Amino acid sequence: MINLLKRIFLNRNSILVFAVIIGLIAGNKASILKDYTFAALAVTMTFSMTGIGLEYLKNPGNFVKPMLMGVLLNYVVFSLILIPLAWWIMPSRDLFYGFIVIAAAPPGVAIIPFSYILKGKIEYAIIGVTGAFIASIIIAPLLINIFAINQWINPFDLFKMMLQLVVLPMLVSRLLLYKPLFKYVEPIRGKIVDWGFAVLIFVAVGINRQVFFTEPMILLRISLVLFIAIFGLGLGFEIIAKFFKVESSIQKTQSMLISIKSSGFSVFTALALFGREAAIPSAVMAVMVLLYLIFLSLRMKKAL
Repeated sequence: MINLLKRIFLNRNSILVFAVIIGLIAGNKASILKDYTFAALAVTMTFSMTGIGLEYLKNPGNFVKPMLMGVLLNYVVFSLILIPLAWWIMPSRDLFYGFIVIAAAPPGVAIIPFSYILKGKIEYAIIGVTGAFIASIIIAPLLINIFAINQWINPFDLFKMMLQLVVLPMLVSRLLLYKPLFKYVEPIRGKIVDWGFAVLIFVAVGINRQVFFTEPMILLRISLVLFIAIFGLGLGFEIIAKFFKVESSIQKTQSMLISIKSSGFSVFTALALFGREAAIPSAVMAVMVLLYLIFLSLRMKKAL
């Protein structure tokens, strides 16, 4: 029994599912942690970025194309699908703003380990994710200000938030990669990232738990938009990439770059800028991304 519980609490998928369930059951306690979401995300982003190696950036020939593709797929293509769908289907302004934050979020760092698990091109994943993260410093404030035009949000405040949540964690993560430190960081970084995201998901689900129980049609609409943007876009891209004979390993990585966003970042940003209703799409996205990654993993095992 102890071994079973240990496996559950050390498994990424179980931890995130557990966070959703606890949010639904004990969501009235979520407000206690709301003030700590910034710290949780900053720590989570820092440890997750230790998986991003920058040595590939020393040779411009290695990174220009993957970096540009990371930005194109994760921001341009994803936003072109998500934003019109959300505008058409969402019943309220704040829910629509929640999807704008998702479009503005950087890619999920899970793309890197899952590129390894799914036999994608790990170097391509590292460079593509890094490129999109760097671009997010400019693109995220721009997207939010363009589409949330009725909400006065100081562009400098948004830029400062990106510095705090992307640039600073990236710099600190370089220090954690210093060999005398990294030997202590490496065994625990995965669990810190998993539990950090779990805290953010618990808060987002918990403060909106009444929606999950009383407004199934809103959940259905949100889920439909995200299913199309994640499953539809990811799997549709695979078909197109196969038609154009893109190398299999690159194709697998690109299909995640086009469909996976950082749910932790979008949860915090939606809460901070627009309030709890805007965080509902990010909470649902965390579950949808989890289902998508489980689907890809099971498909991979079946293929073997």
